[in-house]
Amino acid sequence: MTTRITIRRPDDWHLHVRDGEMLKAVLPFAARDFGRAILMPNLTPPVRTSADAAAYRERVKAALPPGSRFAPLMTCYLTDETDPDDVERGFREGVFTAVKLYPANATTNSAAGVTDYRKIVRVLERMQKIDMPFLMHGEEVGPDIDIFDREAVFIERRLSHWIKDFPGLRMVMEHLSSRAGAEFVAAAAPQVAGTITPYHLNLTRTDWLGAGLKPMMYAMPVIKTANDRAALRGAATSGAACYFLGTDSAPHPFARKVAVNSVPGIFNTPVALPTYAKVFEEEGALDKLEAFASLNGPKHYRLPPNEDKIVLEKSPWTAPVEVKVAGPDERTLLYRGGETIEWRVVTE
Repeated sequence: MTTRITIRRPDDWHLHVRDGEMLKAVLPFAARDFGRAILMPNLTPPVRTSADAAAYRERVKAALPPGSRFAPLMTCYLTDETDPDDVERGFREGVFTAVKLYPANATTNSAAGVTDYRKIVRVLERMQKIDMPFLMHGEEVGPDIDIFDREAVFIERRLSHWIKDFPGLRMVMEHLSSRAGAEFVAAAAPQVAGTITPYHLNLTRTDWLGAGLKPMMYAMPVIKTANDRAALRGAATSGAACYFLGTDSAPHPFARKVAVNSVPGIFNTPVALPTYAKVFEEEGALDKLEAFASLNGPKHYRLPPNEDKIVLEKSPWTAPVEVKVAGPDERTLLYRGGETIEWRVVTE
């Protein structure tokens, strides 16, 4: 039985670290385990321009632990008014790594997102021209769409057309949550890739809703069926280059997370790599973990993999229930908090 594995240091290709005191509280966990991370731009206000991104990057760097080599990769929050020239300038100057689509009102802090897809065509054309990645919160939102069908409807109405209209545009369908999503990515690779979270690999909607509603399992896109989870596990552990690690770790203040109208988002960074290792072990695929966590993402983004390595050891520990945050936010709840975690990241 394998109890210890060494892999190249992973990257997180979908991460929320927020801002202010929350940023200071949660960023060190990402900097400890990951070499780089694609940082989400859905702040309040959003990171809409290259100037916004440059300023946010400086705040992130200032919050890093001393001596950290963690590299934040910034994204542009796409709106109906996004300027293609500013996107290109930010990309060429090394400020932007990618552009992120939030359909308006699809998830947390997405009210400023895209409302008219016709208005973003010029941006997508420019991104295709300069070979800039396009990241998607892949859900179609509307009163006629069941929340469990949003991903499949987005693929049908949007993504299936975009891959034909923009054949040279590299895309990432983030936080895949369904069999339909996993199968579409496989069929559209290598143009389209997909990130998969630790919680979509580990949970079903019965875990979330079957014995009392658990706000710590509420995210967008929502956790789905055992059939969907099986498809995602098969995809992640297949070794296919089109799937890679993206935690979608998303901390919230305790009061907002447990409110009557809870906000979506699952803070999981401290337990992310151990949870991925657990899943890969259960699927008999620990030998595929390095590709998923450390190699496939850089390949799609056309970046070199990290040179340094980390060690994962099967050594049980108990995850803290929460992480303290200074100021009015006070604390944020942790996914799998209070549970016995089977694997841990160790320092050689």
